[in-house]
Amino acid sequence: MDIICSPAQRALASATQSTGLEPSAKEMPRALRLVARALTPGDDKITDAAWRDILCTIRRKNWASRMMHLARQAHEPWISKEDMIEAAGRIDHPEAGDELLRHHLDIVIADRFREISHVPGDVFAAVKADLSDSGQFLSGQQVDHLARRIAEIFGVQDFAFESELIAQEQAQAAREEEIRRKAAQRQQREIEKLRRWEASLVGFDQVPALLHCSRQEALRWVAENRLPIARRTTQSDGIERFEFDPDMLRKLRHQLGRWRSRQDDAPRRPDAPAVGAKIGNAVIARVAALDRYAGHFKTARALKRRLVLITGPTNSGKSHAALDALAEAESGLALAPLRLLAHEFKEALGKRGVAASLMTGEERILVPDSRHIAATVEMCPFYTPVDVAIIDEAQMLTDPDRGAAWTAAIMGVPARTVYILGAPDCIPLIRRIATLCNDPLDEVSLERKSPLRAANGPTRLDQLGRSDAVIAFSRRDVLDLRAELMARGRRVAVVYGALSPEVRRAEAARFNRGEADILVATDAIGMGLNLSIRRVIFSALKKYDGRQSRDLLPQEVKQIGGRAGRYGHHEDGIVGVLAGAGNIHMIDRMLKAPPEPMVELRPLVQPDMDIVRAVADEVGSESLYGVLTRIKRAVLRADDPNYRLADMEQPMEIAAALEGVEGLELSQRWTYAMCPIDERDNGITRLVSWAAEHAAGRAVPPPGTGRLTPPAKAGREELERAEKRHKRLVAWRWLSIRFLEFYRETDRAAEHTEALNDWIESVLRQQSHRRESVRQYDGPGTRHRRAGKPSSRPSLHRTRRRD
Repeated sequence: MDIICSPAQRALASATQSTGLEPSAKEMPRALRLVARALTPGDDKITDAAWRDILCTIRRKNWASRMMHLARQAHEPWISKEDMIEAAGRIDHPEAGDELLRHHLDIVIADRFREISHVPGDVFAAVKADLSDSGQFLSGQQVDHLARRIAEIFGVQDFAFESELIAQEQAQAAREEEIRRKAAQRQQREIEKLRRWEASLVGFDQVPALLHCSRQEALRWVAENRLPIARRTTQSDGIERFEFDPDMLRKLRHQLGRWRSRQDDAPRRPDAPAVGAKIGNAVIARVAALDRYAGHFKTARALKRRLVLITGPTNSGKSHAALDALAEAESGLALAPLRLLAHEFKEALGKRGVAASLMTGEERILVPDSRHIAATVEMCPFYTPVDVAIIDEAQMLTDPDRGAAWTAAIMGVPARTVYILGAPDCIPLIRRIATLCNDPLDEVSLERKSPLRAANGPTRLDQLGRSDAVIAFSRRDVLDLRAELMARGRRVAVVYGALSPEVRRAEAARFNRGEADILVATDAIGMGLNLSIRRVIFSALKKYDGRQSRDLLPQEVKQIGGRAGRYGHHEDGIVGVLAGAGNIHMIDRMLKAPPEPMVELRPLVQPDMDIVRAVADEVGSESLYGVLTRIKRAVLRADDPNYRLADMEQPMEIAAALEGVEGLELSQRWTYAMCPIDERDNGITRLVSWAAEHAAGRAVPPPGTGRLTPPAKAGREELERAEKRHKRLVAWRWLSIRFLEFYRETDRAAEHTEALNDWIESVLRQQSHRRESVRQYDGPGTRHRRAGKPSSRPSLHRTRRRD
């Protein structure tokens, strides 16, 4: 037997005899491999300690699984997979039973809780917040159990601690349930109120009788915009039906004498409604002025504005001339789509010798005596005239989530000269807006500074070189590609939407400095970020846009692919596709395609606080949900010739949830409804909880960072959790600018934000990661493969609103 046995087999037999520790039949193959690795050449024995270590290594996966079972039995959802893996890694007894497993797991949990905070109450709040991140909520029994565990870990002998935590949780749960109950009742009441109003409306045929006038007089007064039309609907035969509020018509009877005698020959201007006039519900459309939206921006309309539209592809230098003009002006404003780009505008002005303040949703940097501002589009100041304004990325006008902000900025920015920068596709819509505003429009068309062409053929993953960028359309695919490239020894930087502007910028800097060979990114690089890219390679030619999976549009390929071949760094830009992900001829056709003809030329609009307040006054309601419902149902009809009402789904959901919160003014509710949150991260529930604390006069503490594991050990779950925490801090800081009295701890929030940014960037810098997935791109016609098997995962991707 000794003749046919290998050294590893002899060593394993000797070790089992010496220690009495035998592997199972299932463990045997791996045990032999590990023993073989542990042997010194020429030896056929290992030490007893080495054999115990080998058995522990083999059994740790099963120990972690067993710990998961124990945690589930104990109803302890706060114990994570990472906790179990760490606890299993600490065990050095090969025959560990449940008692030892539980002992080590308890030690790991105690260490984690102590890392969170030295204050037991803060630990409880942090653990609860972490669970809510993943959609888990504690039952009463679990709250009691967690409170006891924390008390044990921190040596709290006072049972009042546990009782207090439990009482707080019960009170909080009762408050939340009461908010939900009231919200449901009030929503129903507002809906019934709207239904009764709509049922009371009458057609034009009944107007003469209500006003005691002739049909001809009624027609004339409607044409003169004297009789408020409550609702317009288009019937099946295509004829438009006008409906009127009878109560409001009766209130106008006393004016008929003047109208008949022509004493009032100046009907109300449709573009300048009398917002404060109490004419009643039927005048909502005129009060809201959404069908006369340009007239809402009175400061801009009072100026003699000139619009200058500068269009061109990426890398054509659109912003250079506009920034020069802005720097030379005595006062000015630069509006960008992202906070990161607002910072870049501020820096660009600084390089031209002009100090500028910064205004974004979550931060303010005010420079004394400066008359220039760099801001995000949503922060456009509509009441302070300036000499020159820049509005970047005007093609965003068609974006279903944020397009209305561009409409407002272009129509309402109070600047004598407005430079509008964008892709050629936006030209028809800008012309339409200029006509609606009655502003003169100059057009400038620029060509790309360096040529852009399609690659000669598909690109394999192993053909990617330095200064290449690979484009994916989901966070998961970005991280998959990153893992694959790092497994091949490549240094990788990443950019995707969930990363903060600071981290994106740091990753871009690593790539530009040559500290990373390849950039893997989503279409988040399509706007901003100065990147020295040689080639842009698409990993897919389809994307999930939040509504459906669809082919990329030519403008998207041009916008993203145009990042290749940065002028002054590369002679030309090359756009390609990974082998097996699409046809290179499609890339070539889309790069050469002319701008798509724009079918929809009605800009998107949405109400602002002035409009919300005016409508609320007219309907006599302080319910934001009721006001928004009325605006949606009665203000801007679907076939309005000039404007489209933007998607207001999220503000409506927030307004509905806030109905149950007492003590907030209408303007405060509107501010909460505009707060940037992620609905998929329990965002509305969290926002309502914050609003309830605010309404009760209590301060709202900033979200914490939670436990940040060492970056080298962090996996995707920890990274995603940190990204979610950062988003919550963004929302908190956004609210702190507007409600500083209740969102006070701004320094602490800034510290948490910085800590998360630093940690996320450290994680992304790790180049020696364990390979979390194995996919290969070998050649034409191949598909993604995982562990040698075809992938069944479709290439679906999701983009979200607002950065």
